Amino acid sequence: MKLNMNLNNKLFAQMRAATRNLIKKPQVDTNKVIQDALKNASAMTQAAQAHMTGLSQANGMAHLRTPADVPDMLAELSRTFGNGGAAANEPAEALPGTFSEGSFTNRAGTRSYKLYVPSTYAGKASALVVMLHGCTQDPDDFAKGTQMNALAEETGCLVVYPSQSRQANSSRCWNWFNDVDQKREQGEPSIIAGITREVMGQYKIDPAQVYVAGLSAGGAMATIMGTLYPDLYAAVGVHSGLPYASAHDLPSALAAMQGQLQRQNRPGKAIPIIVFHGDQDHTVHPTNGDELMVHARDAADAMAVEPGRVPDGHAFTRTMHKRADGKVHGEHWVIHGAGHAWSGGSARGTYTDGKGPDASREMLRFFSTHR
Repeated sequence: MKLNMNLNNKLFAQMRAATRNLIKKPQVDTNKVIQDALKNASAMTQAAQAHMTGLSQANGMAHLRTPADVPDMLAELSRTFGNGGAAANEPAEALPGTFSEGSFTNRAGTRSYKLYVPSTYAGKASALVVMLHGCTQDPDDFAKGTQMNALAEETGCLVVYPSQSRQANSSRCWNWFNDVDQKREQGEPSIIAGITREVMGQYKIDPAQVYVAGLSAGGAMATIMGTLYPDLYAAVGVHSGLPYASAHDLPSALAAMQGQLQRQNRPGKAIPIIVFHGDQDHTVHPTNGDELMVHARDAADAMAVEPGRVPDGHAFTRTMHKRADGKVHGEHWVIHGAGHAWSGGSARGTYTDGKGPDASREMLRFFSTHR
C-alpha cells in the first residue's frame, strides 16, 4: 500500500501535543494518544498501530526509551520517491573485493558491521569511510543504494557499515536524539568510534584519511561523530540529516524534523563538511541542511555559488565555503525537486533517487581534499 506522507504542520503539532500529554500524564494509554494524534491520516494510523505494538504492553514514557520511535516512524513511512522497500531484496552488483561481517562490543552495547575491502588493497595505508544507514535500512541495503563499494574499487578506500540493531531501535534508526547518544565515549557514538578503531587496527589505514557519512538518522549521527571525534574523522558527509544536538526528546525531535530547531548547544569547532539535501524533502526539512553549514560559513573567508543540472536529472545549487588558502571547508548541495533519498543512488537499495547528482562520488571527492 502506498502511503500518503504529505504531513502538514497541524499533524506535527498534534504529535507534539500528544507526546507532551504522555510526559505530563504517564498513566495515559500510549497507543490511544498516538493514534488520536494521527486520526486525520488513516493510512498512517494503521502503520502506527503496528509500529507501536511494543508500547501497548504498558503505559507511560518509560517505554519510549528511543524517542525516535515516532519521528523515525515518519521516515519509515515516507517512501514517496517510488522504490519502496522491495528494492532491498535486489541482488547486489558483483564486485571483486570482499564484503565481510564483523561485530564490536563495549560497555554501551554490541553492534554488527560489514566491511568492504577493495581488490586493490595490498596492505598500504588507505582511506576509510564509515557509512551510517538510515531508518529501516541495513548495511547491505545501504551499500547497494549508495554504490559506495563500487567507488571503493575505483579509489582504493575501505568502507565500513555499522549496523543498528532492532533491540536498540525498532526501526533500526540511530538514536541521534538521545542525550547519552550525543556524548563522546558514551552510547552509540562510543560503539561507532570503536568499530572505526577496530578496522583501523585490523588493516593499514591512514589515520589522516578517516571519514564518516550517513543518510537521514545516519546523517544526524554522522554529524554527532564528526563533532565529538574531530581527532578521529577528518571530514563529514551528511545527506538529508540534522545538526548536532538538534533534539533532546520526542517533541524536539519532531520539531527538528519539521525544521523548528531549538538547539541547546552548538559544537565549538568547524568540521569540514559536505551536505546534500532535497528541497522537496518532507521528512527532514531542508532548513536542517542550512543549519549544518553554519560553522563552515563562519570559518570561511569566501563563498562561491554554482548552479547546475544533471543531464535528464535534477537541477542543483552548490554553495562552497572557502578559506583564505582557497581550500573548500564546506559544501552545500541543494537538489531541486528531490525528496528524502540518497542522490544519485541505485534503485537496488531503498531511499534512493537516481536522477543525481552523485552524492557518493562527490563525498569521496570532498573527503580526498581533507586530511
